[in-house]
Amino acid sequence: MHMPPRGPAPNYTVPALIMGFVNLLAWLIVIWGVWGFSVALLVGVALHWLVGRLPHRD
Repeated sequence: MHMPPRGPAPNYTVPALIMGFVNLLAWLIVIWGVWGFSVALLVGVALHWLVGRLPHRD
């Protein structure tokens, strides 16, 4: 059976990044509601520090 040629796969990078942002924002709002702003701020600072260290990994 002959299969028609397929085109390139769609690029889902932007939708994945947007959904990651939405999920992160939702979790930070939940943390803020349960434990307060200072804990949500500390989580945000810790995530910022971890993401900033990614280019420095060996």
